[in-house]
Amino acid sequence: MTFVEGPVGVRVPATSANLGPGFDTLGLALDLCDSLEAEVTGGGLFVEVEGYGAGEVPLDERHLVVRAMRATFERLGQSPAGLRLSCTNVIPHARGLGSSSAAIVGGVWLARELVAGGRLLLDDTALLDLAARMEGHPDNVAPALLGGFVISGQDPDGSFWAVPGAVDPRVGAVVFVPPTPVETEAARGLLPADVPHRDAAANAGRAALLVAALSQSPEQLLRATEDRLHQDYRRPAMPESLALVEALRADGVPAVVSGAGPTVLAFTDGPGTTAATALLARCPAGWAAQALAVTPAGATPADTR
Repeated sequence: MTFVEGPVGVRVPATSANLGPGFDTLGLALDLCDSLEAEVTGGGLFVEVEGYGAGEVPLDERHLVVRAMRATFERLGQSPAGLRLSCTNVIPHARGLGSSSAAIVGGVWLARELVAGGRLLLDDTALLDLAARMEGHPDNVAPALLGGFVISGQDPDGSFWAVPGAVDPRVGAVVFVPPTPVETEAARGLLPADVPHRDAAANAGRAALLVAALSQSPEQLLRATEDRLHQDYRRPAMPESLALVEALRADGVPAVVSGAGPTVLAFTDGPGTTAATALLARCPAGWAAQALAVTPAGATPADTR
C-alpha cells in the first residue's frame, strides 16, 4: 500500500448526545463543523491549531487527532514517515458538544483517506469501531461520522452498532454555552451505580417516544425529553445549566443538558425562525447562544485548495 499525494481535508460536525432520556445511546449532528487537513511528509510531525484549543492542546503525539490517526494507520498496517496536521476548531471544548468525538472521527477519517485504497480496507463500520473504542462509547462519534440522528450502542461481545433515524425538517436547536467547562469524566463520576426501576422504565418510554418525536411528531418533544437517569445527578457540577433547563421546560421549551454538559440544548424550529430568535434572547449573561440546524452530513471531504 502507498499514501496519496498532497493533503486531504475533512469537516466534522458538533454533536449532542443523550438528548434527555437517551443516555449513552442517542446522538444528533449539528451544523457547526471543525475543519481538519493532513498530509504525509518525509519526516517529523507538525501540528497547528486555530480556534478552540489553540495554545492549550498539545502539538505532539499526544494530540487527540494524531492519536486517532496513528490508531488507524496501525489498523491498516501503515506507518508514515512524517505527518502535517492542521485543525481549525469551532466546536467549544469540554462543553458537551462532541469536540473530542469530532477530533477522533476527523483523525480516523483522515488517516483512511491518506492511504491509497483505504476505503476498500476500512469501511464506515470499521471507522465507527475504531472511533468508539477510543471515545469509550458511540453516542457522539456515530453522528459525527454518519450525520443526522443516530441510535447507537454496544453488544455484549463488545461490538458497536449505529442506526440512523429520521429527523423532521421542522426540528432545529438553540445551544446555550456557558463560559466554564466541565470535563466528561467529572460529570460521569457523579452518576450513581444503580437507579430505581421506575426511573429506568420511565426513561425507556421517553427515549422511544423521542425517536418518534424527532422523526415525525415534534409537538411531543417536551414530553419525550424528560430524563430521570443522569441530568439531575450532575447538578453539583453544573447548577446554572440545570436551572436554565428547568426554566425553559417550565415555559414549554424542550430543553436538555447536551451530552455531559454544561451546554444546554433547546429544541425549536430551525435558525432564523421567530421561535429560535426568541430563545436566543434568553441566553444568560456571560454565556454564548447559537441557533443550529440538524445536519444530515457527518464527516465529509473538505476542499484543500
